[in-house]
Amino acid sequence: MSGDLYNLTCPCCGAVLEVDATTQTVLTHQAPKPESVPEDLQEAVRRLKAEQGTRDQRFREQVDLERQHGQTLENRFEGLLKKTRAEGPQKPGLRDIDLD
Repeated sequence: MSGDLYNLTCPCCGAVLEVDATTQTVLTHQAPKPESVPEDLQEAVRRLKAEQGTRDQRFREQVDLERQHGQTLENRFEGLLKKTRAEGPQKPGLRDIDLD
């Protein structure tokens, strides 16, 4: 029976779950340990400033990716437009009504 027990860690909250595969039930749940609470106010301010720096950096990276994405789409559109112009107009396909 012990072969059917699995210990899983939640990727979101970090909780540990013990699951029985046979009955498909959660047997035990261990909540994650809470983050350490700063003991003084200066430490809390330092943490917040460090987090703000990483948030700003991630935001700038996302903005740069969006700009590059727009340029990539523009380049793809231009390439397809050139290809379409080089091939010339296409004949329309047959419709069901045209076969009558």
